[in-house]
Amino acid sequence: MWIKLLISAFIIAFCIFLGWFAAEKYRNRRKFFSAFLTFNERYLGELGFQRRPLATAVKEYGGEGDFGKSLSAYVLSRKVSLNYAYLTEDERKYCADYFSMLGRGDAKVQTAYFTAQAGELQGRKTDSESECKKRGELYFKLGLLAGLAFVILIV
Repeated sequence: MWIKLLISAFIIAFCIFLGWFAAEKYRNRRKFFSAFLTFNERYLGELGFQRRPLATAVKEYGGEGDFGKSLSAYVLSRKVSLNYAYLTEDERKYCADYFSMLGRGDAKVQTAYFTAQAGELQGRKTDSESECKKRGELYFKLGLLAGLAFVILIV
């Protein structure tokens, strides 16, 4: 009896883990746009006050996760590498356009551009957070239900 309960608990936990794993791309997308918006805010502050070179500002910022890696790679090679499965083609194009404006023109032009992008980034961050919440809960519940169904079939 105890063995059946233990195996059942393991199966349910494993299926929940699979659901959590399936929702990983939505969590990565949320983290990406959160870091993106944070960078935009910091870069606007940089443009308004210190106006250091782009490489210095990016080095100090450091970046987080995949966004930080992409940003650092862009600053070093001036090539955009956004080969992440969780980004759509439209999002990749938006990021490439954004990166191409980094360090271009004077501070006034850049401030105007990046201020205009703040609303778009906030929208993308909000969308990715709501999508992550919906899909994360969905995959968790599907994993739980699949585990329960599997246990019922076995027992």
